Amino acid sequence: MSQLPNTLEDAIAQAREATKAALADGYTRLQVELLFPELKPMPVAEQFLPLFAEYESRLKVFFADAGGAALALRDWVDAPFQIIDIGTGRAASIQSKIQPEDEIFLFVAPTAVEVPQLEKVCEIIGDRALVMLNPRLQDSGIVGIGYAARQIRDRFINTIESCYYLRPVDENTAVFRSYPGQWEVLVQKGETWEKIAELPKKPSGDDIDYLLMQGRSQTSTDAAPVKKPSVFKSLQRFIKALSS
Repeated sequence: MSQLPNTLEDAIAQAREATKAALADGYTRLQVELLFPELKPMPVAEQFLPLFAEYESRLKVFFADAGGAALALRDWVDAPFQIIDIGTGRAASIQSKIQPEDEIFLFVAPTAVEVPQLEKVCEIIGDRALVMLNPRLQDSGIVGIGYAARQIRDRFINTIESCYYLRPVDENTAVFRSYPGQWEVLVQKGETWEKIAELPKKPSGDDIDYLLMQGRSQTSTDAAPVKKPSVFKSLQRFIKALSS
């Protein structure tokens, strides 16, 4: 049975372990996604950072803009790593932000706007490891991008391994992946979560709809289950507490 987290802290701890395992297996382009609308990036990043404790000054943390970097500099007093924004400059400007002694890079909540800069960073850092935390690269609501930009974005996304993914489809359905496990679609039945599918690739919305339809047809003669509190309601409470 898949172990969905009961709290946001549990989810972030799982994400750290999944990322650690993927790095140990040689992956160098990773992303972690905790897909809750109210979730703020800074508290998640703060709890995720212990994963990189051994790197100290060899870790570089990028934010999408100068405002995010300034907030982190204010809140993370005495951080042993460098905090900067990725900016929107040319390749030469990005090159100046990356040093030979940098060993690993964390990007906090990059969006589709930063994809060209992210690609340039990947070219510059070579086989050094890069982790994206809660990227919003596919969120069309953030920025209207044209066909060519979507192609660049999709090409870049295809180079990234999703080592941790948690998304509530609704209160009773979840998509979950924790490396090295496969992608899972789970539904809540009573007080437990039941895995209805295990897939080698991320399921699309149509895949999820089909799986749920199959599940409903197989149980259509059963009595309706009594509604129980969802684990995601618990997660939402933690998220709201952190965001307040």
